[in-house]
Amino acid sequence: MHDQWLSNTYVVADEPGGSAVMIDAGGPVEPMLQFLERGPFNLTHVLLTHHHYDHVAELDRVLERYPDTPVLIHPLERELVSGATGTMQPGIAIESGTLQIEPLHTPGHTAGMLSLLVNGSDVFTGDTLFKGSLGHARASGDTTYADLRSSIMDTLLTLPPSTRIHPGHTEPTTVADELEHNPFVRIWRGLDPEGQEPCTALGEPATLVLLGDDYDGGYKAWIRWPDGSDEIVAGSRVSTASAGGGGSAGGGGSAGGAKPSSG
Repeated sequence: MHDQWLSNTYVVADEPGGSAVMIDAGGPVEPMLQFLERGPFNLTHVLLTHHHYDHVAELDRVLERYPDTPVLIHPLERELVSGATGTMQPGIAIESGTLQIEPLHTPGHTAGMLSLLVNGSDVFTGDTLFKGSLGHARASGDTTYADLRSSIMDTLLTLPPSTRIHPGHTEPTTVADELEHNPFVRIWRGLDPEGQEPCTALGEPATLVLLGDDYDGGYKAWIRWPDGSDEIVAGSRVSTASAGGGGSAGGGGSAGGAKPSSG
């Protein structure tokens, strides 16, 4: 995990001395490269969930060590990453030794966001779904709140409850845990009510549906605009009267702050 951005880089291998893939390359990648060499593992692919800098920052270092390794990303985002060499198509599995990796299209945070389902048991969700939180649809290359909600509720959380979730930032979780404990998901499932507090979001009047914790100690806010449309934004961009003097609804916490194009 990168100590500034809290973004995760993963290596997934099938067996000792076998094949492996790297998922994202935000760094620090040196421990991953050492692990691959100690295995030794055959690095067959670098698979990118999306193009944001905090997930590709050290891709060049990987390619210095493994210069002929295919680097795959969704077709919509290939031109946005200079080191990408090819694309992944949702629904078409990638094989690495005994690993079967199925790309799942989960747009919202970006148009070409992919989640990667490995051997049906583990899913790597990029910046779509985090432990107790979710990505937002106000980022470079984003699409819509509706896309993000559908990606989570209709794709990721329809996987078996025991499926392990490995997010693009911080701690792992499971489908069962997110269905039960994620506050955004609980409202979508009808388990908890929506909030109705008036607020100011991004300098405009709105309604605060939910202020939830984010992976970095800050907050994510689900807001509703006067026209009825919804959006997920950083909690630091929302203020309410109850916060005192029109202060931040997130108590000053940032849900993105200095992280470039982060979750």
